[in-house]
Amino acid sequence: MAAKHDIQRRLMLRAGLLAGTTLSLADQLFRSELSKARTGSSPTNKNCILLYMTGGPAQQETFDMKPDCDDRFRGEFLPASTKIPGIQICEHLPGLASQIDKYAIIRSTWHESNTHGVGVHYNLTGLKHAPRQRGEPQVSRDDPPSIGGALRQLRGDRNGLPAAVHLPVRIGDQNNFRWGGQHAGFLGQQYDPLTLIEESWKPGTLPTSFLPPEGVGVGRLRDRVQLLKNVEKSTITGSKDDNPELYQQARERALSILQSDSVWKAFLIEEETPTTIDRYGDNKFGRSCLVARRLVERGVSFVTVPWMHLHSTKNFDTHANHFKVMKDLLLPPMDQAMSALFEDLQQRGLLDTTLVAWTGEFGRTPTINRNAGRDHWGKVYSTLLAGAGIRGGQVYGSTDNIGGEPKDHPVYVSDFIATIYKVLGYDSSTLVHDRFGRPHPIVQGTPVKALYG
Repeated sequence: MAAKHDIQRRLMLRAGLLAGTTLSLADQLFRSELSKARTGSSPTNKNCILLYMTGGPAQQETFDMKPDCDDRFRGEFLPASTKIPGIQICEHLPGLASQIDKYAIIRSTWHESNTHGVGVHYNLTGLKHAPRQRGEPQVSRDDPPSIGGALRQLRGDRNGLPAAVHLPVRIGDQNNFRWGGQHAGFLGQQYDPLTLIEESWKPGTLPTSFLPPEGVGVGRLRDRVQLLKNVEKSTITGSKDDNPELYQQARERALSILQSDSVWKAFLIEEETPTTIDRYGDNKFGRSCLVARRLVERGVSFVTVPWMHLHSTKNFDTHANHFKVMKDLLLPPMDQAMSALFEDLQQRGLLDTTLVAWTGEFGRTPTINRNAGRDHWGKVYSTLLAGAGIRGGQVYGSTDNIGGEPKDHPVYVSDFIATIYKVLGYDSSTLVHDRFGRPHPIVQGTPVKALYG
């Protein structure tokens, strides 16, 4: 009875003294420390930034132009030459045209679905989601893990930062808050990527959830933590499962976020020059790409950057006014941020150890609809890979004359994800273990060897 009372008192003190400031973050970091205690770590020297274009970008208006189609299929944009003879991309991607030697275009990626949620899960995991009774698949603990979730179990966290980070927003739309495939699934929440999804958050600053409540400064917060420590000295006996020492380490790390010398300054771009910020673009996608560079520079294994420029409803799901939205809102900031990222990684000597991947849930229909838009199309879409041994300046695969199906070298989505894993040092023989201890292969696809080595 006394032991039960001690546990209750300890929980109440944690809740009251920390006032919701660092407790939730400490819990997340505690789970990370616990996972490291139970899982072997085999980090490689290669990390990954996944740029996810929510909505599904049109292959015809990005990297697989079809200028010779008839009016039912031909878009309004013109192809433009790149620095590699014979390779053309959209005229509204001049920055990427100048960086073509750094990335490979895959024009023949495909899967069977035209549904957002299915495509999201496929392109974040390389695997099918668990069966659903109805509706689009939202996040579920029955699903296979995202790449970030798998890497967090395989590698563990490094340098005081989580192995996987997802920012600046969840992948969803106005009708679906968070599609499946965005966390660690059946591995358990201790392996979830650190996910920053406050839509009011300005990337490059600390999210409000990292800051103390108004009126509670760092000094006052430290006093509360010290008082809590004094009380816990006589109450924490700690079973093997409690892991009080690991929890204490996690809490200290949560508090360290607020310190001037914290490793969590990787999330801040105040140290970057105004020229660098302007080069990426002072918008949510540009700033997030810059934060992603800072994170991999400090050893974060996997950073997912979903598209977000102004607000989440303006994405690549362009069923109407497709050409105007692409030209005015979507392509310019995407081109600016991505070309800056490639350039910056190379200048800092990081491109050899940083894989950059670009994808969405699917492509768009060859036919232009009555609303001057293109609809969902999983039969073929374009993806990109750059850095970490990927041979840039090449196009792999091709499509038919309307960009509707692969013509040669089709790359199933699981093969695309298997290529990412291979570059990071893993393959279909690599196993992760679910929260019940059962082993699962991380992917079932075959890497595209022509893209690397």
